[in-house]
Amino acid sequence: MRLQVAPEQAGERLDALLAEPLGSRSRAARLIEAGAVTVDGAAVAKRHKVAAGEVVEVDDGADAPPAPEDVGATVDFAVPYEDEHLLVVDKPAGLVVHPGKGNRTGTLAQALAGVAAGGEDGWRAGIVHRLDRDTSGLLVVAKSEEAHRRLKAALQRREVTRQYTALVEGVPPARSGTVDAPIGRDRRVRTRMSTDTDEGRHAVTHFELEQVLGQGGARFALLRVKLETGRTHQIRVHLQAIGHPVAGDPEYGTAGLLGLERQFLHAARLAFAHPFTGAPVDVESALPADLRRALEEAEGGPDRRR
Repeated sequence: MRLQVAPEQAGERLDALLAEPLGSRSRAARLIEAGAVTVDGAAVAKRHKVAAGEVVEVDDGADAPPAPEDVGATVDFAVPYEDEHLLVVDKPAGLVVHPGKGNRTGTLAQALAGVAAGGEDGWRAGIVHRLDRDTSGLLVVAKSEEAHRRLKAALQRREVTRQYTALVEGVPPARSGTVDAPIGRDRRVRTRMSTDTDEGRHAVTHFELEQVLGQGGARFALLRVKLETGRTHQIRVHLQAIGHPVAGDPEYGTAGLLGLERQFLHAARLAFAHPFTGAPVDVESALPADLRRALEEAEGGPDRRR
């Protein structure tokens, strides 16, 4: 979709301008955040005030689900916990959680069609929270509208423990710490998230040092990381912001480090009270083979445990 801003539309916020042609302001905001909207060829924030004559282009199919016959590829994943209300999925690296721009087929949401349910968007039914494509590990998926509502509410109340294992470049100066810094689109590189932003949203990440490793002068730290909020790329952005990017991270760190083809980040534990029974659900996931190999590579030098 392509439109030119009329003189009477000048000064409107971009998301408000697109609300009517896209069906809702929330959908407009999602497409803007996904990078599917440009103004005069550049990605801008949803709060951008449009000017007369500017050309707005929208990939208005970026959030649309593919036709069922186009879903295609078989998706492999493990299910370490399941009952009548929900399931916990152990997602491998490389698997996209739901369809989006550039990833229309072969997603987890599509593989769970007919099983997962709940949420406003049918094309990602049941998805309560997500993981980046190249982050492996655990996420919870609802099987009904009520289960989705209750799990979302628990997540917002910070009653869901999401614990990650991350190997980072260098060693933090403290055995534990908290990064409390808003995250939004980077001021200069709009495809990246950053703490250097004009549109930051509250974000808090906690970490604890598990192990210090060395390799011929290079030093790494194995961290246990917990999310208090859930912003896009939050762990990766926060650790990069304190000078300790996730090992192998192609966007925020050093690609290919320790032979990695992705960031060393794994959602290792997911714990919460069952939304219907209140019984504890506590699931753990072991490091996948590629991360174990990278850890062995990092252990090539002297190490010490704390």
